This record gives sequence, C-alpha cells and structure tokens, in this order.
Amino acid sequence: MADIVSIHSFRGGTGKSNTTANIAAMLAASGHRVGVIDTDIQSPGIHVLFALDPSEVTYSLNDFLWERCSIRDAAYDVTGRLGQPVSGEVHLIPSSLRTGEITRILRDGYDVSLLNDGLQTLISELSLDYLLIDTHPGLNEETLLSIAISDTLVLLMRPDHQDYQGTSVTVEVARSLEVPRLLLVVNNTPAAFDVAEVEARVSQTYQCEVAAVIQHCEELMTLASAGVFSMRYPGHMLTETYRRLAARIENR
Repeated sequence: MADIVSIHSFRGGTGKSNTTANIAAMLAASGHRVGVIDTDIQSPGIHVLFALDPSEVTYSLNDFLWERCSIRDAAYDVTGRLGQPVSGEVHLIPSSLRTGEITRILRDGYDVSLLNDGLQTLISELSLDYLLIDTHPGLNEETLLSIAISDTLVLLMRPDHQDYQGTSVTVEVARSLEVPRLLLVVNNTPAAFDVAEVEARVSQTYQCEVAAVIQHCEELMTLASAGVFSMRYPGHMLTETYRRLAARIENR
C-alpha cells in the first residue's frame, strides 16, 4: 500500500511545489512509483516544474471532481520530463489553469469526499509506492482531509515570525488529527543564519522532527521553476539535501 505524503504550509510562497517536485524526483530515482497531485486548485502551478504545458492537459483534477472523467484519465506520466533518467516513475495529476474552472471552484466548491475516493483509486490503478499531495496553503476542508489521510505530513515554513505562529497552529491541528508522522522543513533560510541553531530552535518550539533546513539558493531562484532542480543540478549541495529529505520519508 502506498504511503500518502502531504506537503503543506500555513502560508503561501514557502516553496511547497518545488519541494514536492524534488522529493518526487528523488523517490523516483530510488526506483519508486510516485504520484503527485496538485490540490492547490485555486492557484495551481506544479505542472510547470514537470514541463507539462496546459495545452497538453486533456483532463485535470477539476474534471474528475466534477465527474467528467476518471482519476486515471487525469494522470500524466512525466517521468521522461524530469531531465535525467530514473529507475522509477512519476505521474502527475494537475489542476486546471482555465479561469472559468478556477472561478467555479471558488464559487461552488466541490465534494471533498470524492477527492479521497479518487486518491485511493489512483494508488491502486497506478500501483503507487508514494502519493505526494501538493496542498493549498492554510487550513480549509480540502487541506484538513489531506492531512487526516496522510501517513506523513511534511510541513514547510520559513524562519520568520509569521511562519512560526502559523506553523504552530498547523502542528496542533496535525496532532489533533493523529497524523502518524510529522516532519518540519525550514525553507529559504538566509545564509547568515546558523543551520544548527535554526534546527534546534524549530525542534524545541514544536517538539517534532526537523527533516531539513534548506538555505537560500541563488541557482534555484535563477532556474525560476523551469524544471526540477535536483535533476538539473545532480551534484549540487541542495540536491543532496533533497535526497536526504526523501530518504527520511522512505525510512518510516
């Protein structure tokens, strides 16, 4: 049975999609079959990292949620788009970029229970080892479902006061939902900060495992989401951090 891993943050702009894509690539490089689903329906974007153009998308997650297609119809094999050969596979379920469909979600919502059924079907039909959920930031009904069904919650934050407060709320929610495993990732940490001190502070604040402290990276900024960083820069120190993060997810 696949492990369901939600990658979440209380606020937007934490690098959630980049982290999700790189974890997926590292797991696939280890030979795993990985599904990635973009449930940030209001502001989708992870498809860009996998070089999937919206014109190539016949069906999206939105179509499944409105019962226009099966969940399998909305899954795209993006393994060949990673930029490096891997022994596993990555399948992406994107959300729609069509303005009308985003507006409909904002206006009408959708049946969250249908999403849960779709995830289980996807795991079965694609024989997945891991299903990564790129969530919408903050806390809403969809996010609570994603957290509740997760085997592992990877919670991203930045080392600033707003993120510390918002992350505290999310950690409490995750514990109340009895998520089996919670991993914290401190992203975009300024180079002037001592990594060990940041890790110790975050660990002490939330009393849970800090899986990675990722420093600000100019090469990542320069890439500007035009690909999966770890595949473009296989020898980079940041890639090694993503590799260790994926290994932490594997070693439950």
